[in-house]
Amino acid sequence: MITLYAFKWVPPFAQGLVRDLRVRWALEEAGIPYRERLLDLGENDAPPYRAVQPWGQVPAIEEDGLTLFESGAILLHLAERSEALAPRDPAGKARTAQWVIAALNSVEPHVQNLVLLDIFHPEEAWAKARRPGQEAFTRMKLASLARRLDGREWLEDRFTIGDLMMVSVLRNLRHTDMVTGDPVLGPYMARGEARPAFRKALADQLAVFAKHQPETEPA
Repeated sequence: MITLYAFKWVPPFAQGLVRDLRVRWALEEAGIPYRERLLDLGENDAPPYRAVQPWGQVPAIEEDGLTLFESGAILLHLAERSEALAPRDPAGKARTAQWVIAALNSVEPHVQNLVLLDIFHPEEAWAKARRPGQEAFTRMKLASLARRLDGREWLEDRFTIGDLMMVSVLRNLRHTDMVTGDPVLGPYMARGEARPAFRKALADQLAVFAKHQPETEPA
């Protein structure tokens, strides 16, 4: 059985966004059972876990002697065993991989740059000066995505892990209206979030955080 490494608790602003959610969602779509290996605060920096994930991040998985980290790599690996995640024909599989990588390379860095300014440095003078330019660049990336999706339900002719990854990336902007206020991207993200597998994965992740809520949140 797959073992999924995930954090036992994170601060509220990150709950529902931690990247093990991407793997949980894919596993639910594919109907693949898994078990959790929850990491205590600081355990991710200890040598045993650093041997699994060199940067101390989540997610990572283990199964039958294989250890794998990075959400994109894990999703592509899981797609090899489930048609629910990607088509079986070579061209369909290649297009699916294309969208996974596009989400990670062409969209997520610019989304995360804006998140960094808004969530971690909102009062810093340098962040306030940089934000208008970063927002404009992020909006440009989102506009390109919206052009692709205009008139489409999904990025290709069916839901795949390309959509799973793209929706997961877009959700990081939930503190703004940049996605929810867009007439194409807002409904696209909502379609992803309405999928039963997503709702189950999100509920499972949030249940972990609720169960391990500390009495006093770490400073």
